[in-house]
Amino acid sequence: MYWFLVILTFLLAGIKTEKPKKYQKISVIIPAYNEEDTVAKVVEVVKKVSFVDEIIVVNDGSTDRTTEEAERAGAIVITHETNKGKGEALYTGYKEAECDIIAFIDADIYNLTSKKVEAMIRPILEGDAEITKTKFARESGRVTELTAKPLLNFFFPEISFEQPLSGQFAARKEILKKINFEKDYGVDVGIVIDADVLGIRILEVDIGAIQHDMSPLADLNIMANEVVRTIINRANKYGRVTMIDDIGHYIRMAIVGLSLVILGLFTIFFVKFVPLALAVILTIVGIILAIYYIIKVIVQSIAMFRKTPGRSIVRSFIKIHFPMIISILILLLMISTFLGAAHFDNGVLSIEPNSRNLIIYADNSQPSNSISARGPYTIDTAIENESDQIRMPEDAMATLGVSINDTLYIDGEEYTINETRSGESDILRLPIEAKKALDLETGSVIQNSRLKEIFGGVGVVHNINNENYTLSENFLITSRDKVSCTYEVFVDNVSTFKSYGIFKDNCTYDIYVNGEAIESVTYINKTFSDNATEFTYNGHVIKIVFEKTNSTSIKQFLRNNQNMFLNIYINT
Repeated sequence: MYWFLVILTFLLAGIKTEKPKKYQKISVIIPAYNEEDTVAKVVEVVKKVSFVDEIIVVNDGSTDRTTEEAERAGAIVITHETNKGKGEALYTGYKEAECDIIAFIDADIYNLTSKKVEAMIRPILEGDAEITKTKFARESGRVTELTAKPLLNFFFPEISFEQPLSGQFAARKEILKKINFEKDYGVDVGIVIDADVLGIRILEVDIGAIQHDMSPLADLNIMANEVVRTIINRANKYGRVTMIDDIGHYIRMAIVGLSLVILGLFTIFFVKFVPLALAVILTIVGIILAIYYIIKVIVQSIAMFRKTPGRSIVRSFIKIHFPMIISILILLLMISTFLGAAHFDNGVLSIEPNSRNLIIYADNSQPSNSISARGPYTIDTAIENESDQIRMPEDAMATLGVSINDTLYIDGEEYTINETRSGESDILRLPIEAKKALDLETGSVIQNSRLKEIFGGVGVVHNINNENYTLSENFLITSRDKVSCTYEVFVDNVSTFKSYGIFKDNCTYDIYVNGEAIESVTYINKTFSDNATEFTYNGHVIKIVFEKTNSTSIKQFLRNNQNMFLNIYINT
């Protein structure tokens, strides 16, 4: 029994108990001015919310029975002798409330429900926000759409609430101590702006449709004036006027300077008909302008950060500075490209920029790689003991129509293609004799489009291997793309290989099997005499099907007076 009690004690001690959450007292403040028809109903709805502890109605100088109706419904009533404005009413209620969380709800809502009230408060109770403001479907919103949103988008572009003037919101009381309450209708937007600048977590909550009295045009005019005044005052307080005006001008001038630098550099390297002196002047003027105004932007931005207590201004800065940032990135990429093409040799600095080639195939000749960016390639010397090998980048092989282990014949010498080494994806390594024959030097940088010119006339034996068959096609690399044809090889009715290349008109092409001349095909009047040729070799049925296409190629197959066109090896 003793051991049982000891074990039970340890088990109970090991069970993790959840620490009870501290109780949070909640008050609801209802500002009211001549709302005798609706205030009692609003109070009664709020009383149905189980976690609301206190309901305070602030009678803001009403001349009707607002006080009596609110007290009859069970609310605490605080009265202003004269009408002081919505902001003053909210502030009075906030100061008098004894709570941890305060919700502010208008007194003129006809269809308020307890679920709407709960939706406002619950995110704060659960720690998802420090302030919640509501959005809802309603018929009005003219001041919001025509006044508040345009001004907020201009001075505070990071604020993107659907209804910044919703009127119903909730917050922790300790957070509201940091907020400056406006005395009038500017209180709603003032709270939103202060919360954003101070970095307070504010969440917009959808509470559905709201029905309340439509304000007359005269009242909307007053409301609009108070909202405009509040936004402009906050913009001045937090330095947003300076950011939009001065910094905006400096950014525009900095972009002008950066654009001149880009234009000048582009002209220096790529535009021959513009005098070099003019291009240099453009570049220098651009550099001076860019440096001067970028410094101005930095100084003003630092001042703005010091003036603004929060750091949410970063989002606005990114939006405003974005064009200048993009211009700087473009210039840096351009300069890095030129520096990458710089060579310093014997006291001479040479900058020779080379571009990559964007390859887009409009046909099915390269179905697995229809779009690619290739080159440029830097020429280097072959590795020691590789005097008969060419290490060629994969992109270069694709351009020339060759593969690893293919054989190239350059000036009578035979070279085998090998893959590039790790980290040398754009390095083309050639033996010394091959470089001489192709008129290339170590360190030369060549574009992808020049490969066919450099390797024009080079013979190629292209090998294709599988378990049962080995095929090799023989062709020359031409310097110009021409219309090609495809052919497909079938052995015993099984497709073993498909390729494409150029067949010269009025020429005959020999087909070998295991090194023995077996068949010939003739290409006359830009078509084959037979679209397919079929023959038998040692019991194997071999069929080759030819087809004209709209594809182009730089592979010109060898005709009968040069060498075999195709050699098929059947592994027996």
